Amino acid sequence: MAARRTTIYDVATAAGVSISTVSLALNSPARVSQETRRKVLQAADALGFVPKQDAIAKARRGVGRIGVIAPFTSYPSVARRLNGILRAVGHHPLEIVLFDQESAAQSSSPLLASLPITGRLDGLIVISLTLDEAVADRLTGMRLPTVLIDVRHPRFDSVHTDDTTGGRLVAEHLISRGHRRFGFLGETQRSGLYLSPSQQRLAGYRSALAEAGHLLLDGDVRLAGHGVAPARAVARELLSAPDRPSAVFAADDTLAAGTLRAARDLGLTVPDDLAVVGFDDSDLAEALELTTVRQPLEESGRAATELLIQRLGEPGAAREMALRLQLIPRDTS
Repeated sequence: MAARRTTIYDVATAAGVSISTVSLALNSPARVSQETRRKVLQAADALGFVPKQDAIAKARRGVGRIGVIAPFTSYPSVARRLNGILRAVGHHPLEIVLFDQESAAQSSSPLLASLPITGRLDGLIVISLTLDEAVADRLTGMRLPTVLIDVRHPRFDSVHTDDTTGGRLVAEHLISRGHRRFGFLGETQRSGLYLSPSQQRLAGYRSALAEAGHLLLDGDVRLAGHGVAPARAVARELLSAPDRPSAVFAADDTLAAGTLRAARDLGLTVPDDLAVVGFDDSDLAEALELTTVRQPLEESGRAATELLIQRLGEPGAAREMALRLQLIPRDTS
């Protein structure tokens, strides 16, 4: 009669823990204590239990896997958030797995409706992608600790800034510089299913201008594809109008760079003939001496990672962390 095969139930009994704890120790070792992992491995060795090779190898290393899903190829700002994540991981026994997703603005179906995840993850960080309820249900059902950056959902931890406040900061700055005719250049959005950061920045900008007695007409608002070349073309149209604005707020630094190129094409001097303000405070903004709104990009990645590491061992109510924006005046305004 063949000997009975050792099962995970036997390991749990020998280690004095639950079956789910054995599974976590082998498949998601970052979510159990080192002592618990040691007991489970010791019991597995004593009983001759043979789990999947990748699981036992991971458990012996004590390494957990964190997925990061974001529009990496769409925006330079995402790479800076990733830098913050990598620095925060530091000496923690964690592997980072990256998944690129088309930006919400460029997608006709902008909500994160599927997770291109292969293999087992112990946690997930989602950057600048809006969750629909189906995905939220899936993540909750999987009990996968998840932290959002730049977006919010009531069921998940999030780290974010207030884009509406950012738009107000720009309006207040330009008004203080004596401008009375204003323009806005935002990113074209293929879907109306969500409110983009560009739209929120426009809302804050327009509101603050209105409170000061300045109307931002529809003709003063232009949209372009994300990139210097498309922004340059659309900004030229805006700046060629007889009643052109004397100040333009571009929804990010890349769009602002295109606006600066358009101003040069038309022989306009910055900031005497035209003031330009961007958003993000990217390396591009520093190189161009561009006035911009500074987002704490690296800090957002670091804060999200710290929240996630806490969440791996401490389930609880969702937490929101709001980070401060700051206007950085430079040579273009």
